[in-house]
Amino acid sequence: MLHGPVVRRRKLGEELRNLRHASGLTSRDAARLLGWHQSKVSRIETGASGVTPADVSRLLDVYAVRDTQLRSLLEVLAGSAGGGGSGWWHAYRGLIPPQYRDFISLESQASTVRTLETSVVPGLLQTAGYARAVTRASLDGLPDARLDSLVEVRLTRQRVLRASPPLRFTAVLDEAVLHREVGGPEVMRDQLHHLIQVSQLPHVQLQLLPFSVGGYIGLTGPFVIFSFPNISDLDVVVLDHLTSSLYLERREDLEAYSSAFRTLQAHALSPERSQDLITEIRRS
Repeated sequence: MLHGPVVRRRKLGEELRNLRHASGLTSRDAARLLGWHQSKVSRIETGASGVTPADVSRLLDVYAVRDTQLRSLLEVLAGSAGGGGSGWWHAYRGLIPPQYRDFISLESQASTVRTLETSVVPGLLQTAGYARAVTRASLDGLPDARLDSLVEVRLTRQRVLRASPPLRFTAVLDEAVLHREVGGPEVMRDQLHHLIQVSQLPHVQLQLLPFSVGGYIGLTGPFVIFSFPNISDLDVVVLDHLTSSLYLERREDLEAYSSAFRTLQAHALSPERSQDLITEIRRS
């Protein structure tokens, strides 16, 4: 289990090494073409040091990588691994902690996100009112201006669902999420209505785990699985805690959580029945 930037740096290095090998260049060749010391290339490839998005771009030029989507992904990974970056979230770097910025950078470049939520509506599906209530409850005593900015970050994250192509988002929610009255009755009615609407999008799948399921795998806490275009080895599981996040990137961990998610989906209501249950709860 590693912190996000360490995982990103190591996996970015592995991918850059693979691309160098594919280009037929040695690390000495790459360093000579870029005017670098060979040790710099080696340290980048082993994850021993960070690399800026600009230097990643130069490496990809030398390796003749023309795939624009792959280039964009690797450059953003360089930013999330501690080498800088220019994602929209960097404008909020004085407001949000590094682990949250890292999470957003992964979310912005992922092609697929699968998540289990046991307590609250996932951030990508929250209304402004719900996001405000959740943030206020979790960060007691927050000044209004700071609260407004954090809600703005939450809502800006949701652009990935309207991107082209959009993020494919699959969520399994414990039924308790729908009954927990966050922000009061009116906020919850709006939130449940929003869930019904957004679950009808072709790239969003929402399933509920009803109380009748009883105990289930994952009951002890939520998790998120990020998957990326072109590079399956960059997939990562994120476990959120009160003061930090843990990033699991071993193949065994990824397989275990992917299997657990499939099991959760099998026990959950179908997307259609889930919409019906949300409607029933909203009307009650």
